[in-house]
Amino acid sequence: MPLYPRAGWMLALATCLGLGACTTERASVPQRTATEQLLISTAADRAASELSLAIPKNTKVFIDRQYFQGYDDGYALNAIRTQFLRQGLAVVDDRKDAEAVVTVASGALSTDEKALLIGIPALQVPFFPIGTSVSVPEIALFKTAQDKGVAKFVATGYDAKSGKLIATSDPQYGIAHQTNHTILLFFSWQTGDVIPAGVDKNSLSVANIAESIPNALGIKENTGKSTFP
Repeated sequence: MPLYPRAGWMLALATCLGLGACTTERASVPQRTATEQLLISTAADRAASELSLAIPKNTKVFIDRQYFQGYDDGYALNAIRTQFLRQGLAVVDDRKDAEAVVTVASGALSTDEKALLIGIPALQVPFFPIGTSVSVPEIALFKTAQDKGVAKFVATGYDAKSGKLIATSDPQYGIAHQTNHTILLFFSWQTGDVIPAGVDKNSLSVANIAESIPNALGIKENTGKSTFP
């Protein structure tokens, strides 16, 4: 192959790769994203709100957390503490002051994810010189990626002095999800139940993309005319 056609082909390939790379967005600098934290904490809220123990109101209880583990366990434990306070229990911070001990355990407090892609996944393509490669971004004709937060809590109450069982709860579950949809590479939006209605999610949607196209083209509202520089 002559030198100039080959150089032109490589330049065209590099240009395409550069254009594709412009669509990549870094969502978060920390190791865990805000979305992941919201999924876990929302699932924890929902599981905690279902916990109930048949312990008389105003009983002084100490919450034993030794069997409670998982991401964002501090937030989850506070949600459980709040639930017991709403039920009329008197939560104490010192075990010596307690009439009953409530052991809380977490069977799950994390996230799952799954995705469906119709298109070309991100690839590493060999390049010159030998031993190097370039990144080809994902090309999604259609993609749906779902992240799900899952929480499972159980509580057991026993007498602080005798250690006898007072009450126990059935396992309670909390689920939260968020799904990212992409069509034809550029059109994307989110659905889910993590952020309540009325809160600005600042997410890219097909609707606001369509609304922005006239402004991007310089089309005046209600005139049907375009003003190009």
